[in-house]
Amino acid sequence: MNIRLLGVVLVILGVLSLVIPIPQREDHSVKIGNAQIGVQTESKQKLPPAVGIVLVAGGVLALVMGSRKS
Repeated sequence: MNIRLLGVVLVILGVLSLVIPIPQREDHSVKIGNAQIGVQTESKQKLPPAVGIVLVAGGVLALVMGSRKS
């Protein structure tokens, strides 16, 4: 795989992880016989900023390393 392509992908993923929240769904239910009573909760949480920063830094590093090899 081309290291420059990997760098671009990492930068894009890093920026997206800082902006787009990830949906999480939880199911709280009780089944008694044939009846099921439950509640589904949905929340959206962003990844910690450190994850996005590490992805962006890794992508920039890969881009720099890829441009040096050429």
